[in-house]
Amino acid sequence: MIIQNFEDLATTDKKKDCLEILDSGLQAANPENIIQKFVRPNEIGINGKIFDLDRYSSVYSVAFGKAGDSMTRALNAIVPIKSGIIVIPKGSKSIIRGKKFQIFNSGHPKPDLTSVKAAKEVMKFVQNKRSDELIIFLVSGGGSSLLAMPDSITLEDKVHVTNVLLKSGATIQEFNCIRKHLSKIKGGKLVENMKCEGVSLVMSDVEGDDLSSIASGTTYVDDTTCADALEIIDKYKIRWKMPQEVLELLEKDKNENKETSKKAKIENMVVANNKDCLQAMKIKAEKRGYKVHTMQIFGGIKEAVTKILEKISEDEKTCIIFGGETTVKVLGKGTGGRNQELVLRLLKNTQKLKKMVMASIGTDGIDGNSVFAGAITENVKTDVDLMKDFLKNSDSGRFFQKQKGNIVTNATHTNLMDIGVILR
Repeated sequence: MIIQNFEDLATTDKKKDCLEILDSGLQAANPENIIQKFVRPNEIGINGKIFDLDRYSSVYSVAFGKAGDSMTRALNAIVPIKSGIIVIPKGSKSIIRGKKFQIFNSGHPKPDLTSVKAAKEVMKFVQNKRSDELIIFLVSGGGSSLLAMPDSITLEDKVHVTNVLLKSGATIQEFNCIRKHLSKIKGGKLVENMKCEGVSLVMSDVEGDDLSSIASGTTYVDDTTCADALEIIDKYKIRWKMPQEVLELLEKDKNENKETSKKAKIENMVVANNKDCLQAMKIKAEKRGYKVHTMQIFGGIKEAVTKILEKISEDEKTCIIFGGETTVKVLGKGTGGRNQELVLRLLKNTQKLKKMVMASIGTDGIDGNSVFAGAITENVKTDVDLMKDFLKNSDSGRFFQKQKGNIVTNATHTNLMDIGVILR
C-alpha cells in the first residue's frame, strides 16, 4: 500500500474502496511495472525498432525527473549498466544505492545551484561517450527544474521567471516553452552534439504526451519559437514581472532566428502515461462492482470541476475515475495544491447532492506547496462561506488538515500527473 495513512482515512467501506482504487493507480505508475515491458537483458524495443545491446561496448544511463531513481533501479535490474547519473528532487531520498551512479538532489519546482551543477555533469557525461557506446536516457516529469543551464541569464533570473510562471496559471506546455528558450540544455540541446548512440524512455506528465514538453524536451526537439515564448508572456500579462535580461534575450534570439533543436537526434518514446493509471483504477473499481466512467481533465480548475460534476450520476454503486492536470492561479499564501483544491471545490459544489466520497492525488506524492499527496472527503454538510474563505487564500491543505482528510504518500518516485475518484 503506497498510501501511508490508509488505516486512518478508511473509516467507511466507501472510503476504503476509494483509497484502494487510488492506490492501484499509484501501483500502475511504478517504473518496475513499466520498464520491463520495453527492456530485456540484451535488447530494447521501442517505436518498432530493436536496439541490440550486445552491439555496444558499454551501456550507460542518465536519468532525470521525479522517477529518475526508480526508473534506474528498474532498468539496472534487467540490463547491467556500466555507470550513470541520477537527478531527482531535493527531499526525495534515492531508492538506489551503489558507487556506479552519481546522484544529484536538485531544486524543484524552482532550479537551484545543484540543478546547474547536475546539468553541467550530465552534459559532460554525454559528450564524453564514444560512438560504439549507448546511453539510455530515463526521463520523467520534474526534469525541467532539476537540470538548469541558463543561457545568457543568471540562475536568479531563471528562478524569478519560474516563480512568476508558477503563479500565473500557465499550462505546463506554456511554462516549458519559455524555459526551453532560456536554456543551453533543453529542447534537444543535451543530445545535439552527442557522439555515442542514445535512446530515451519517457514517462509522460503532460497532456497529449507531448515529448517536446516533458522535462522541456531535453532529449527530444522543440517545436516552439522565441516568438511563442513572448506571446505566452503577453497572454498572461506578466511582461512587467519579467527580468529585463530575459525579455531582451528572447527578443534578440527571435530577431536573430536563434532557435532550439527542430530535428530529433535520438529515438524517444513515451513508455507510460496517465491513462495507464486510469485503466488500472477502472479494473479495480469494476472488480468491486462499480459502474465506471473514466475521464481526463485539463485546463483551469473551475472548468475541470464543472466537467466532473456533469458526470455525477444519481445511480448507486457508480464510480467516476478522472486524471490529468489542472491549472490553478495562486490567490493567497496558504498551503495546498491543485488536488486538494479540486476536492474542496467538489465538496463545495456537492452540498445538496446525495452522499458520495471524493478524492484526488498527485501521483508524485506532493501536491503544490504542501507535504500531502491530495485529499479525501465525503460531501458532509459544511459551511460554504468557510470553504470560500479557504479557497480565496489558496489554503485547501489546511482545510483538509482540520477535516483530517489529507492523503499521505510522501515522494512516490514516479510522476504520471494526477488521479481522482468519486464514489456513489
